[in-house]
Amino acid sequence: MTAWESAVQEDLGRRVDELDTPVLCLDLDALERNIARAAQLIAQHGKQWRPHSKGHKTPRIAQRQLAAGAIGITCAKLAEAEALAQAGITGLLVANQVVGPRKMQRLAQVNRITPVIVTIDHSDHVHMLAQAARMFGGKFPVLIELDIGMRRAGVSSPHAALELAQLVDRTPGVELAGIMGYEGHLLEVPQLEEKRQKIFRALDILGETRQLLHQHGIACPVVSAGGSGSLPITLQHPAVTEVQAGGLVMMDAYYRYVCQLEGFEHALSLRTTITSRPQPDRAVVDAGLKTQHVAYASPVFVDAPPRVQLLEPSAEHATLRLEGEAQNLGIGDRLTLVPGYSDLTTVLHNQFHVIRNSTVVDIWPLESRGLLR
Repeated sequence: MTAWESAVQEDLGRRVDELDTPVLCLDLDALERNIARAAQLIAQHGKQWRPHSKGHKTPRIAQRQLAAGAIGITCAKLAEAEALAQAGITGLLVANQVVGPRKMQRLAQVNRITPVIVTIDHSDHVHMLAQAARMFGGKFPVLIELDIGMRRAGVSSPHAALELAQLVDRTPGVELAGIMGYEGHLLEVPQLEEKRQKIFRALDILGETRQLLHQHGIACPVVSAGGSGSLPITLQHPAVTEVQAGGLVMMDAYYRYVCQLEGFEHALSLRTTITSRPQPDRAVVDAGLKTQHVAYASPVFVDAPPRVQLLEPSAEHATLRLEGEAQNLGIGDRLTLVPGYSDLTTVLHNQFHVIRNSTVVDIWPLESRGLLR
């Protein structure tokens, strides 16, 4: 065990205010309540839950989501699926296209452990998967991804999806599990009724596609969509069968204040210390851009006096503007903030310090951190 690993293990049992900073903390009680709330909400709408793991990067949270009723776990990259499969997680979906001979071999290896669905949007993907099936055995389930307005990946229309589905249907070694789309371009629409209408119009494309497939005798059991920032609306759409919302179990400032997602607690927090007070209205803390991501939303300080504002994060530090009562803060004072965007904050850290009743009860490594291939 390295000196660093030993120091981390020594944190077990400490009060959170005794930890060296910056440190990423996960409130276990809040996390478990968020998971239970998400599972209940999704079940009430008659949908299934396959939450994304790209934010938390650890089988420990995935296992709790499955225990709460999730049917599987969504991954951003094949390497994440490999790590989860090795940890015994089932029902995997790689919500991106998997390309290349080496990745085909790796995909086949994961598929032997547990079936893993991958997304496709081109005939080339079908041919690659069919060749992998011939070489390595097995059958590869796929979702056809549709571009429902985000202008990223995905076929351009229901008819293009039908043509691809027909190719899958007649190609040995590949089977159609369903279709997928992501309404991510609409998460930040500020007016809720306008947001609902735009998301419904986008998801209508998935409904039209599923109907078209059925009309041509092609089964389409899965219609997958729904991120955390659109979950309450996406759950109301009749075409959607499962949702991928995952970030809400940790909850951050972006989902709460930009996407206006309510009903979930801030389980993820970042503890930081004031290291300099160069001016009455200025302080410096030890949590910079290597510690937190601030581009999508500003962090929210949860235990500081009012009128503390993050100004200019640099690599290792961040400058705060202090007004009013906040100017009483001094060197050594500790602040707690909710990260602006959890997905891109967690991956800057090696582990979560898991907190219950303000005490470190466990330390969870982010096993999938850095697994980008």
